[in-house]
Amino acid sequence: ATIINVDVLVSWNFKHIVNFNRIRQFNSINILEGYKELEIRTPQEVLDE
Repeated sequence: ATIINVDVLVSWNFKHIVNFNRIRQFNSINILEGYKELEIRTPQEVLDE
């Protein structure tokens, strides 16, 4: 998702993907490597917008 420049990643995987601490880790690495931050949401969050 990072390399192909996805704006939002949608997942039900709360344990490994849609997890606040994991999202912070993913985005820290993205920034260090020169990529933009990735928005990671649940399907419900996307539908509610």
